Amino acid sequence: MKTILVSAAALIDPDGRVLLAQRPEGKSMAGLWEFPGGKVEPGETPEAALIRELHEELGIETWESCLAPLTFASHSYEDFHLLMPLFACRKWQGIVTGREGQTLAWARPNRLRDYPMPPADLPLIPILRDWL
Repeated sequence: MKTILVSAAALIDPDGRVLLAQRPEGKSMAGLWEFPGGKVEPGETPEAALIRELHEELGIETWESCLAPLTFASHSYEDFHLLMPLFACRKWQGIVTGREGQTLAWARPNRLRDYPMPPADLPLIPILRDWL
């Protein structure tokens, strides 16, 4: 089974809310909510991939020094295994905007379970909630 490395961020605003992005129509698991991020390309570190993805998807800039490793997900789907480090990020430049047609929501940690998420993301919720 192929392992796919994806890097994700828990963007946390000054009010302690966490950003979620809804997967757009046409993508696998469309309609589900997830932490922003994306695939780590060959030769990239998880941090570099996340900085790139946050710029491409949300139009914001951040730096490796602003990404704090928080936890990770390891989940087997039917045709691949997902390994996903989750970084906490409280500092970025720019205004968060869905640049790929995705709907965005700022959720309080105790409301994260109100958003349907892919199976790999679900175990991250209690860790994030307890940390915040």
